[in-house]
Amino acid sequence: MKAVVPKERINEDITASEVRLIDKDNKQIGVVSIQQALRLAEEVDLDLVEVSPNAEPPVCRIIDFSKYYYQKERKSREAKKKQHIVLLKEIKFGPNTDDHDYNFKKNNAIRFLKQHNKVKFTVRFKGRQIAHKELGYDVLDRLVKDLQEIVDIDSKPIAEKNLLSMVVSPKKDIDKILGITKQDQVEETENNGRNDAED
Repeated sequence: MKAVVPKERINEDITASEVRLIDKDNKQIGVVSIQQALRLAEEVDLDLVEVSPNAEPPVCRIIDFSKYYYQKERKSREAKKKQHIVLLKEIKFGPNTDDHDYNFKKNNAIRFLKQHNKVKFTVRFKGRQIAHKELGYDVLDRLVKDLQEIVDIDSKPIAEKNLLSMVVSPKKDIDKILGITKQDQVEETENNGRNDAED
């Protein structure tokens, strides 16, 4: 999807009677009439672009608009690429989850937290297990204790019908805590992509 960058008013589309002008060499000219600003832009065969319409008076630059717009659009695309979409991964436990299963699921949670995603831990009760909700709280308490160095608690345990759930986020400095480098993150993401493709 193409990045949407709002277009600034240029040349005759600028409605202000006076503007604060910056010339093609990025030098402050000061406040001038719109007619003078347009004339100066025309003399160097460039555009007058309103870069700060909300300033008083609006700020205009003398630049090549097509080049300026291309660079702005490219920066917007690059910023979008760098954005990380936070996912919420649910990991389910039973109230009587054995140690092997618990550790396996906990390690999956750590792997997901390393990728800067949130994790929702859910304890599901079946049949008569519902009478022993304290076992579910014990599982969640154990997870909090085991992961306390790398997580922040988003929501404390919430009981709903036959479920008990809690959401955690990775600490902001999780990479530093775990000694993760950028290369580790790239490899982890690539490995997960391969695993997803195999599943």
